Amino acid sequence: MSDAAFTIELSLVSHTNVGKTTLARTLLGRDIGEVRDSPHVTAVSEPHAMIRSPEGHVLTLWDTPGFGDSIRLARRLRQRNNPIGWFLAEIWDRWRDKASWSSQQVLKTVRDQSDVVLYLVNASENPADAAYVLAEMELLSWIGKPVLVLLNQMGEPRPRDIEEAETNLWREYVSRFAFIREVMSLDAFARCWVQEFSLLNAVASALPDAKQAAFDSLREAWKTLRLDAYRASTEAIASYLAALARDRERVADRGMSSTIRKIGRSFGIADDDEPTPEARAMKALEERAAQALRALTDRLIDVHGLKGRAAEQVLQRLAADWSVDEPLNEGTFGTVGAILGGAISGLAADLMAGGLTLGAGALAGAGLGALGAAGIAKGYNVYKGKDGTTVTWNEGALDRILKEALLLYLAVAHYGRGRGEWSRSEHPEYWSSTIEAAVAEQSGSLAEIWGGRKALSGSDWLDKRLVRVIESMLRSTLSQLYPESKVFATQAGPPRFAPDHG
Repeated sequence: MSDAAFTIELSLVSHTNVGKTTLARTLLGRDIGEVRDSPHVTAVSEPHAMIRSPEGHVLTLWDTPGFGDSIRLARRLRQRNNPIGWFLAEIWDRWRDKASWSSQQVLKTVRDQSDVVLYLVNASENPADAAYVLAEMELLSWIGKPVLVLLNQMGEPRPRDIEEAETNLWREYVSRFAFIREVMSLDAFARCWVQEFSLLNAVASALPDAKQAAFDSLREAWKTLRLDAYRASTEAIASYLAALARDRERVADRGMSSTIRKIGRSFGIADDDEPTPEARAMKALEERAAQALRALTDRLIDVHGLKGRAAEQVLQRLAADWSVDEPLNEGTFGTVGAILGGAISGLAADLMAGGLTLGAGALAGAGLGALGAAGIAKGYNVYKGKDGTTVTWNEGALDRILKEALLLYLAVAHYGRGRGEWSRSEHPEYWSSTIEAAVAEQSGSLAEIWGGRKALSGSDWLDKRLVRVIESMLRSTLSQLYPESKVFATQAGPPRFAPDHG
């Protein structure tokens, strides 16, 4: 531990009921305070350690009560410089107007404790139309600390040009105030972890030189935690894909009775409810894929510090999603592949929808296919050898499943813990096109991986290659979605992954 350990203080302030505690829960990765859709839920200022560095430095996040009657509060502060005004603020309000007195104490605490103030606003409001904003600018000026304006309640993620236009509206409005250092979006419900680095970079630019070294170590400690979760996610997705790529199911010998039933079906006299051996083999593959998807979803939710109960909701819902009851033959393999990919697409949508659609998202995904099924002639490969017939996933299906798994990752990575119970929303369509582009860049590597999976199925070659390729895809996707975060800027290649010996 350093002999000169620093504590750097950030204070979250806002008008009442804008979402400070919700954002604090998302940033801290744990439940603090109380979240309720009513004013003045947070009664006192509460400090929470956000990150500790190995050198002993601490980054503290203060959750504070919201400003109530901001206009009246600003008027009180103006009066404090004369004896009568001081008496009203310190004596009269303490006994006759406790709400006003408490707000004044919050301001004093923020002024005395904070290094940087995070001012949270409702992004859906036009600042010129919100009368309290101008009064709160006066309050922030009285505090006398550098301020970062954070736009909350942005809604679901949208293309950059749309969000930037909304941000610029606020940026232009507050540009007259010298203490405002930056304006950025940071939605408590749907922020992605890489956006936190934009926040930390802005904090660093607002700190005095004496605290820069301490903050650099804190930012590095935060980066280590977030990148560890990112690596764990890529490894989980790679393991999931490798298992599906290796998986194969032996088609049971038809036998004489099965042959007779097949002939009978051709004449329309057999029992069509009896599944074929191929259908049973495909069903076995689907069931194992469903089990793997359940495990992947649970792992991603756990890695991102979301509530375990949410994982249980997903597990219960998925049990009904992976069901293909009709007899299938080689001519309908494409249908099964589309259902598999669509179910994963529906899961990604349902994660953003809060897992409340009870399978409807998966069914919609199966019918529409978020990324399309073009180019997939069938969902399976059928190998007929001297040892019998074997069914596996084909390369087209694996490519589709990979894209849907990346969509699932984005859905989980954007889900803020402060959101609490799952709420209805869907992933934006531009995620799909961004993922498509990232996967297309790796098409050669993927073809090599899928082509070599059979010969090297018994080694860890698949997992290692997939980790590298998936990391590259996600790094490209996140960098394109959030270039300002620069979280990958100093990394020349895949960060600390196992070397590729393939």
